[in-house]
Amino acid sequence: MIAKRERGKMDRLLVTELTRVCEAAKPTLLGFCWLTHRVDYQHFPESLEVIWVFDTHTHLAKALKGRAHGRILDLTAEAFASMGIHVDDISRHVDFDSEEECQRAHGGNWQRRLRSKPESH
Repeated sequence: MIAKRERGKMDRLLVTELTRVCEAAKPTLLGFCWLTHRVDYQHFPESLEVIWVFDTHTHLAKALKGRAHGRILDLTAEAFASMGIHVDDISRHVDFDSEEECQRAHGGNWQRRLRSKPESH
């Protein structure tokens, strides 16, 4: 759990580090568009989840079957480590989605989509 006064600082740090990871990943992961995170600071770091978004379900499926999946986990683990966040299993803190699926299911409304997604852990 993170104290209320420290949550803003941690969120800014998360955004900065995940932006760095995102920019590093874009040129190397086919179809990768962006990432975001969600967290409940009352249950930190257990609730921290990074969602990697690809353009299509096809590109996402290829990434999950290939070496890209390991790269994604490694990049996420590196980001966590650089912020001093320690978790037992990084894969429990990573989820995936696609622009295509958001458009189909939620009319492209990512806020609604993310609110409706169950946590992956």
